[in-house]
Parts: sequence; structure tokens; C-alpha cells
Amino acid sequence: MNDSARLAIAAHLHVLLRRKTGRVIDTEWLAKNAEYATEILRFARAQAIERSSPELTEWASRLEGALRAPAPVPAAPMSLRAMSEPVPTQPPDETPAVPAGPRYIGGIR
Repeated sequence: MNDSARLAIAAHLHVLLRRKTGRVIDTEWLAKNAEYATEILRFARAQAIERSSPELTEWASRLEGALRAPAPVPAAPMSLRAMSEPVPTQPPDETPAVPAGPRYIGGIR
């Protein structure tokens, strides 16, 4: 799962925790740090039981699943050799697609 999806789930959990318990958490750190996330998930589940809030349990489970999902692998950068090779071109057409001459004179822009 990508970082923006993790951050969105963390933000939703943040809003629920603030509303239900008054607890404010760091959503960016929650989406990136496994140790902090484990503690917040433990807290959210305990509060869900204490306050009879199934929403907290649901969003804690969503965040846990998002944190377990593998992060996408970034694309390999192009080598310098591949970047320096010329790009093959097509032979030019016999008729130009746009007529030669000044553009937009007397026409709508």
C-alpha cells in the first residue's frame, strides 16, 4: 500500500481518537514508524472496548493491514548510457500536419 493511503487511514484514526478520547496523535509518524503505530493501535483497541466504539476497532484494523502491506517498489533509474543513446525517430511525413505561416491570426485563440 502506498504512503498516501497509509496517511489517509492514519488521519481518519486520528480524528476518531480525538473525538472519542481527546487524544491527539501524530499522523505522519503513525504512518511511518512501526513502534509508534503498534502503541497507538493498542491504545485505540483498548479505548474501543472501554467506550464501546466499533469504529475505532475497524480503523485500527485498517491501519494494521495497511502497515503490513508491502510498500511499492520504486522504478529503477535509467542508466546514464540509456539516457545518452539517441531516440529513434520516424521519417518525416510528406505533408505537414499544420500549415506553415503565422498562427492564430484572425482566428479564435
